[in-house]
Amino acid sequence: MNDVDATLAALADPTRRKVIDLLRDGPRPAGELAQAVQMSPPALSRHLRVLRAGGLVQAEAGGEDARLRLYTLRPEPFTALQAWLDQVQAFWAEQLGSFKNHVERGR
Repeated sequence: MNDVDATLAALADPTRRKVIDLLRDGPRPAGELAQAVQMSPPALSRHLRVLRAGGLVQAEAGGEDARLRLYTLRPEPFTALQAWLDQVQAFWAEQLGSFKNHVERGR
């Protein structure tokens, strides 16, 4: 599976997309994320594991309490996804431009 595939697979679940949206505001501990998505910590842990495996988030020690893990977004997978989306958009822009030229020549 390539990087974009892993990113899309991780983002396929609405709960994981909600976690990504929450982390856009800054680092958060898992317990706070679980409360925000109204899910038990063990259930959210499975989602966080998928997000970590896909490289979308990382866990870091949360200051004074070494047991506390703060989750943050990693920019690299989103940059790769945006690059792929830009390529798809460029393809369709070219296709639509060619179609427009074809229609205008036919007039």
